[in-house]
Amino acid sequence: MGSIRSAYENDPDMLEIVREFAGELPARIAKLEAHLAANEMRELQTLAHQLKGAGGGYGFAQITEVASRLEQALKSGAAEPEIKDRATELCATLRAVVVPETR
Repeated sequence: MGSIRSAYENDPDMLEIVREFAGELPARIAKLEAHLAANEMRELQTLAHQLKGAGGGYGFAQITEVASRLEQALKSGAAEPEIKDRATELCATLRAVVVPETR
């Protein structure tokens, strides 16, 4: 997977909040992985829902798409292997985010 950049990284009004969001992603990845390992599906669904909304709001359409797939799998009661695949895909997507440079 290539680097993922915010659609807003060149917008001076959005740059700082995009940087803040991107800087928080390692902690969100850790939470995703912890909820998955502990089989905490409700918490995993809540986090996927939050990322679905936040991704688009900060200019990361890929985060919204992948988080939406995980949320839908959880809502529909998908089997554990599918949940794990979707969660792993979301973590990989979050790891691909590039924190924009300050200008």
